[in-house]
Amino acid sequence: MAFGAIRANKLRSILTLLGIAVGVFSIIAVMTSMRVMQNSIESGLTVLGAHTFQVQKFPAIQVGHADWRRYRQRQDIDYEQARLVTDRATLARAVGISAWRGGRLLRSEYEQTNPNVSVSGMTPQGIQTNNWNIAEGRFITDHEVEYASHVVVLGVRVAERLFPYTYPIGREIRIEGSRFTVIGILEERGSFLGSEQDNFVVIPLTAFFKLYGKDRSLGISVQARGPDTYHEAIEQVRGILRVARRVPPGDPDDFEIVSNDSLIEEFNQLTFYIRAGIGFISFIALLAAGVGIMNIMLVSVTERTREIGIRKAVGARKKNIMSQFVLEAIALCQIGGIAGIALGLIAGNIIALMLSFPPVFPVDWAIIGLIICSVVGIVFGVYPAWKAANLDPIESLRYE
Repeated sequence: MAFGAIRANKLRSILTLLGIAVGVFSIIAVMTSMRVMQNSIESGLTVLGAHTFQVQKFPAIQVGHADWRRYRQRQDIDYEQARLVTDRATLARAVGISAWRGGRLLRSEYEQTNPNVSVSGMTPQGIQTNNWNIAEGRFITDHEVEYASHVVVLGVRVAERLFPYTYPIGREIRIEGSRFTVIGILEERGSFLGSEQDNFVVIPLTAFFKLYGKDRSLGISVQARGPDTYHEAIEQVRGILRVARRVPPGDPDDFEIVSNDSLIEEFNQLTFYIRAGIGFISFIALLAAGVGIMNIMLVSVTERTREIGIRKAVGARKKNIMSQFVLEAIALCQIGGIAGIALGLIAGNIIALMLSFPPVFPVDWAIIGLIICSVVGIVFGVYPAWKAANLDPIESLRYE
C-alpha cells in the first residue's frame, strides 16, 4: 500500500525523495571521499622502514602559527647529538643521519632540472631506515662519508630529466657548481597526493656540509632490532637526546619522535574535525528533508481522508492506520536513501579515479545512512500517522 501510494503521486514523491537523497548523498559522498583519502594517505604515510622512527626538530604535521613559533625556538639537532645516538643506541639495528635542502637546480652535460629538486645529505644507513631500494648501481658508503666524496645517488625523476638518452651511472652532474659522479639510482616510489617523491638526490652528509654548512637541524632515523624492542628503542633514544640536550627532568621533550603510527594518528586527528563538521551540515540537510516529508504526509492525510474513513468503517484500527502512514514515510526515506547512497558512492570514488587511488565502499556509512533514513521516516511520519489514525470515521466519510 505504501509503494502504491508513492506510485500514485509520482512527481510529489520524487520531489520528496530528492530532499532525502541530497542529505544522504552529502554524507556518503564526503565520507567515501574521506575514506579514499584516508586509506591512500595511511598507505603513503608509511614512509619509514619497518620498526623505524624519525627524530626531528619539528612535528610532521603542524597546525597554527603559535605552535610554529614555539617549535622554532627549539635548539637544532646538531651532528654531535646525532652521532651520540648512533654510538649509544644499542637497541637500534641502524641509525641514519640526514639533512635536506630544497629548491635546487641541477645540471648534466645534456640537460638541467627545474629549480625544485631536493638535495639530501645522508649517512649510508639512511637507505635502510628510509625504506629505499637501489634500482641501478649502489648507495653511498662510510668511506665516502668520511672523505666527503663527490658522489651522488639520483631519484628516478632526476635521472630521467638529466640523462634522457644516456645511462647515468658513471656520468657527472653539477650541484651548486660542484661536480658529482653518479653512482646509483633509487627505485621509483611514485607520487603521493600529487607530490612527486622521486625528485631528489642523495650525497654524503659531509659533502652536504661543505656545500650548505652545518648550521641546520638534522634528522635522525632509527630502525629498532625488531618489533619487540621497538618501544624500548624509542625510550632509549629519547633518554640519550634529553641528556645531550640538557632537558630538565619533568619538562617535555624539545624534539619530536615521528613514526608511521604517529603520522597516521595525527592525520586522523586532523581530519576528525572535518568529518564532524561535514556530518553536522549533512544532519541539517536531513532535518530539512524530514520536515518536507512531514509536510507531504500531512497533505497526503488530508487528500486521503475519505479513504481513511472507509478503512475505519470496515474495521481498521488506529494502529493499522498509523502503521500504513509510518511505513509510507519510511518507504519514501529508504528509496531516497538508497538513491543518495548510490550517488554518494559514485561521487566519492570519482576522487579515487582522479588521483589513481583504489576505490572504496564504506559499508559502515552505507548502513548508517539507511538507519538514519529509517529514523527520519519514523520521527517525521509519526505525527501525520497519528493525525490520520485519530480522524473521526463519520466525518471522514462525509469529507469531499
